[in-house]
Parts: sequence; structure tokens; C-alpha cells
Amino acid sequence: MTRFDRITWNPNQMNGQPCIRGMRLTVRRVVEAVATYPNREDLLRNYPDLEPDDIQQALAFAAANLEDRASESDAA
Repeated sequence: MTRFDRITWNPNQMNGQPCIRGMRLTVRRVVEAVATYPNREDLLRNYPDLEPDDIQQALAFAAANLEDRASESDAA
């Protein structure tokens, strides 16, 4: 089991969404940024407080919290 020591929750911050190290940067925003900036150097330049380990944990946290089952979807 992965330990998410860089992911924090505070019900009074960012509507209780999981954040990176207590910053006002949500896991969701980091995952979106990874999709927007395929080059990690660009991503880190645009988010200077973000560290490579933060990105890795955000992706792992998102993956761990997705359901892994097949279902019909309009996306296919």
C-alpha cells in the first residue's frame, strides 16, 4: 500500500479537496497540469513550488482512488 505523505486534507481549505503538502494546490489540479504540460520541465517551471515527488504522489493517489471496473460509457 502506498503511503501518501505529501497529500493533505483540510476541510477548511479548498473545500476539503486533497491538496499537495498543505498548499492551495489540489491533487486534481496537478493531474490536470500533467495532462496540459507533457514536458515535466515546463510543468515545474509553471508551478515552482511543486516537486517531482508531489507529481508522482498526485498521480498515484488519483489512480488509487479510481474504480477499476468495466462499464458502459458514452466515452467509447
